Amino acid sequence: MAKRLTKIYTRTGDDGTTGLGNGARSVKDGLRIEAIGTVDELNSFMGVLLAENLEEEVRNNLEDIQHDLFDLGGDLSIPGRVTMSEAQVSRLEKQLDDYNAPLAALKEFILPGGTRAAALCHVARAVCRRAERCVVRLYRTETAVPHHVRYLNRLSDFLFVLCRVLNHQNGVEDVMWQPRKNSGSNTL
Repeated sequence: MAKRLTKIYTRTGDDGTTGLGNGARSVKDGLRIEAIGTVDELNSFMGVLLAENLEEEVRNNLEDIQHDLFDLGGDLSIPGRVTMSEAQVSRLEKQLDDYNAPLAALKEFILPGGTRAAALCHVARAVCRRAERCVVRLYRTETAVPHHVRYLNRLSDFLFVLCRVLNHQNGVEDVMWQPRKNSGSNTL
């Protein structure tokens, strides 16, 4: 952090703009700020998930992800800056493969739920998908950083698998979707 914050409010955003990391001003409802804000929201949900009682490996992986999300937010706050690397995407893919390997193959879609930690993880997954959409929208108008989008895409997959892992670790079955369960017909 180049500047240390000694005063939290500055009044500079009262006109509907906010400062970027390079000193430029941006409208608060612009694509870049929406992407930054949604990545921040995702990171906040990761913090809520980390408040749960989690196994140490899961906790360490989620803390690494929080740092990655701060890297991503930093990149988004300075147009043209790229600190995230392909290695972060690769690390996430390896963790995803490791977590998914022992799980039973899915034959149906699953509903968000199970343990409290898994349910919170599903919320983080949904916010991650929104963050990905925001970054994609931003990069339709600016030069794209491909591994930013890939990271968020893998992260949503990782979080989906982690939901299943969290349920499995606690002896809770995934909640399977039953098509047309309440329509009187269980056929598609």
